[in-house]
Amino acid sequence: MNSVLLTVDLTKAVADEAIERNDSIIISYHPIIFRGLKTLTLADSQQQSLLRLAAEGISVYSPHTAIDAAKGGLGDWLADIVSGTPAEPEEVDGGVSRPASPTKSPTKRSPQPMPIDQEDDTFSEPKRPVFMLQHHPSQLSIRESGLKLASRKHTRSTIRPTTVAGFPEGAGMGRIVRFSSPQPLIDIIDRIGLGLGNPKGFPIAIPQGKRMDEMRISSVGICAGSGGDLLRNLDVDLLFTGELSHHEALAAIEKGQCVICLFHSNTERGFLHSVLKQQLKNTIGKEWEKVRREERAKDGLSDDYLEALEDEHTEVQVSEVDRDPYGVMISKAEI
Repeated sequence: MNSVLLTVDLTKAVADEAIERNDSIIISYHPIIFRGLKTLTLADSQQQSLLRLAAEGISVYSPHTAIDAAKGGLGDWLADIVSGTPAEPEEVDGGVSRPASPTKSPTKRSPQPMPIDQEDDTFSEPKRPVFMLQHHPSQLSIRESGLKLASRKHTRSTIRPTTVAGFPEGAGMGRIVRFSSPQPLIDIIDRIGLGLGNPKGFPIAIPQGKRMDEMRISSVGICAGSGGDLLRNLDVDLLFTGELSHHEALAAIEKGQCVICLFHSNTERGFLHSVLKQQLKNTIGKEWEKVRREERAKDGLSDDYLEALEDEHTEVQVSEVDRDPYGVMISKAEI
């Protein structure tokens, strides 16, 4: 198949899924190999997945840092959630319009906990999509509710600008959003709740002696995944990231900052659903048409190869089994 499977983490379950689907390539946001290897062995579960995929002819590509740093990439996408910026569909899908899917309006500051034995809890069999961030115009019906919740004037800058040649101005790691007027922390939480698809809960830290409803936010430091190194010593009111260590969070609230964490990969997964899937679908379709045209002009092609070039089909899907390792378990006694 001329098909791509998108995932945040290349787990055994995702490898099984790709093999069953007979995909051509897995694009795994997180690299499955972080350090150099001298051997590949079946004794290691992650290396076993790579060997199985290689045997099946399925490639693996990991674009982690490039997607983080890209202008209009993951950092800007999270900044869109915080600020409520309604991007135009053309920024994502080249102007291809799609019918809006029905969505529920977020419940203001009152998410409903879910019993731990209910079928649809975090640890049950996942349903497409898992933790889908909903703010982006790839789901066009979200735009109106997003505007009502937010669309606040702000400036945006990069925490660590890239030094890689060829990247446009504004590319780099992390984002800082500065609002033209202070925003209630609870309003920002509502925007994040909308962007996350109304999750069951996520960790929030505020300075001791302060109340949530009295906190006002003029600036936000943003980092997908683990933000400790990038957000350290940043002069902002709120740190918005996937995870901080215990001591990093303590240091932040001691300085009067607030912290919102979403669990590591839940700051990343929705980007695959909402942005990258459609971008790749459009680009791959154009590239495959170009390759087919160029190859068919060559002499001496086999019948099998010519038959393959007749197939105009391309497909990009997001893994149905990829999810963050952590879920939120809520006691029924607290409901």
